[in-house]
Amino acid sequence: MFNLQNYSTQNIKNDLLSGALVAVALVPEAIAFSFIAGVSPIVGLYGAFIIGLITALIGGKPGMISGATGSVAVVFVSLGIAVSNLYPELDREGLSMMVLHYILLTSIIAGVIQIAIGLFKMGKFIRLVPQPALFGFVNGLAIVIAMAQLPFLAPAEMAQYGNNWIDILSASFSEHYIMYIIVVATMLTMHFLPKVSKAVPAGLVAIIVITLITYFMHIDTKVVGDLADLSNVSMPGFVMPDMSLFTWESMKIILPTAVIVALVGLIESLLTLSVLDEMGGKRGSGNQECIALGTGNATSGLFGGMAGCAMIGQSVINFTSGGLGRLSSFTAAVLLIILVVNFSHIIAVIPVAVLVGIMFMVSIGTFEFSSLSRIRHMPRADAFVLVAVTVITVLEDLAVAVIAGIIISALVFAWKHAKILSRSFTTPEGKKIYELDGPLFFASVTSFNEQFDVANDPEEVVIDFRKARVMDSSGTEAIDALTEKYQNAGKKLTLRHLSEDCKKVLRTAGPFCTYEEDDPTYKVATNI
Repeated sequence: MFNLQNYSTQNIKNDLLSGALVAVALVPEAIAFSFIAGVSPIVGLYGAFIIGLITALIGGKPGMISGATGSVAVVFVSLGIAVSNLYPELDREGLSMMVLHYILLTSIIAGVIQIAIGLFKMGKFIRLVPQPALFGFVNGLAIVIAMAQLPFLAPAEMAQYGNNWIDILSASFSEHYIMYIIVVATMLTMHFLPKVSKAVPAGLVAIIVITLITYFMHIDTKVVGDLADLSNVSMPGFVMPDMSLFTWESMKIILPTAVIVALVGLIESLLTLSVLDEMGGKRGSGNQECIALGTGNATSGLFGGMAGCAMIGQSVINFTSGGLGRLSSFTAAVLLIILVVNFSHIIAVIPVAVLVGIMFMVSIGTFEFSSLSRIRHMPRADAFVLVAVTVITVLEDLAVAVIAGIIISALVFAWKHAKILSRSFTTPEGKKIYELDGPLFFASVTSFNEQFDVANDPEEVVIDFRKARVMDSSGTEAIDALTEKYQNAGKKLTLRHLSEDCKKVLRTAGPFCTYEEDDPTYKVATNI
């Protein structure tokens, strides 16, 4: 399970220490994401523990951290609104409990969908995400991580300042100047300590040292205990799904939300896996990660936790702190629930500013600064995709951004290859030969038709597809239509070097194809 032959004393130490750092950092994030979803902090903490534990054991990338995340929590916001509209008669406590049951059932169904995607080997489709879109996703996520820390530093009565940012910053500094100092101290520790020694993760040192200082010096600053009451947390137990929710009205809300949760979770997890692959040089298994994440989400829903996915911020913290094996993510999950259940009073005194500083450094480390220099040398279309995905990630969400990046890249690709060229010449026997060059598909059909002069061509015409490739049914339809034009003009047409698969699809042009030893063997994508 842990590939023990690759473990040394140094590896075990790094995994344990980095896992401990991640476990502490997971607590406030799980609490914050629970608040976003509109449920008790316990729901997010249970989700972080269960999903993190299962993906640690059977996930597609050793050391990758999964748990309750903001991208999935945001989806549950719309679920809560729909439930409140469906049950207007419920009071606040009853509505909160009903929303929880909807979230748990949605998490279970989303997990089943993710398992099915993994079993059908559909995780490979993450390869469709182009490199500029991946850069845009990473940069946008780095900005989102940093922006998510700003509410901790905002003044308590921010509304009274309107849009006057000078007053907001002034009030923020006067209220939270201690937090600013702690944030800066944390960032400096994480930047300079690794230059001196990497024996212990710098983030863990910052948490321990600054927590001790603020506690024993009685420094007044916001701590984790101010975010939620963690005094009554116990180990998760089995929660039977509410069978009354299996109605048509309920399923009209749950099923679409489950599909969105499943897709958002898989996109973020598989992109995080790709980012870690690029950082470490070792390739993980996308399909295995789909199955592991689905198992984790379904189990989480059955034990009172919300769905989640991979956490790129925590994964990068773990990776850069030396946690490269399954033991690190396993330690993070187990230590998280131990801390929450048995040492909640210790977690409660950790300054929030320390965790904000750590996340700021994660944001800086996540951002692909090299993309800023590359963008000047990229094709304009790739640069546009990079910027567009970055902006959409910040303004909307990851799923929308990645899908938009894929669509834009596909359109750009189609436009670049929307031309097919030809070279024509006439043999001494009076036969005209067209030698085509380029892909023939829906975008290049117009260019293909423009290459031929049916009215003025001689009695015998040969079209050679040796350097061309028929990509889809639009291409085969174009060949059939051209053949019919030559037939109507009473001219003899011969088609050379088409694949066997292409010849079978052709209806009108089939009899005019030659069969030669060097015919290509590619397949044609067709919907007929």
